Amino acid sequence: PLHALAFNASIEAACLHRHGDDYYLFVNWGRCCAGTNSTYEIRVGRSRNITGPYLDPDGVDLKTEGGAPFLGTTGPFIGPGHAGIVSAGGREWLSCHFYDGTRQGMPTLALLPLQWKTNGWPEVDWPLARPGATH
Repeated sequence: PLHALAFNASIEAACLHRHGDDYYLFVNWGRCCAGTNSTYEIRVGRSRNITGPYLDPDGVDLKTEGGAPFLGTTGPFIGPGHAGIVSAGGREWLSCHFYDGTRQGMPTLALLPLQWKTNGWPEVDWPLARPGATH
């Protein structure tokens, strides 16, 4: 059967990932493929069941436009999108594309170390994705 998991007028690029006892749904909102004018951002929700409901930290369902901001434009790291997760070398990595504001918006693929906070929510730590960062 088909299961609706999330909704937004500009949603795409879903990625489901299991971590521990929870499932995480990463989705993109916004406009992609416009270089430095892209408004793309990655949002995330969590559920105990693969079929949902996927809720953000405030308990808002992704089907009603909930979703915690996970990764968005910060400085020259513009319009990140299409999350993918891979395990290698004993750790997890998040892949995504973005537009590099230090190189006239050149489309670029990032591979970011993925970590899990003590409250169970994912986070990435990458210098270019921090406010005020440069190459």
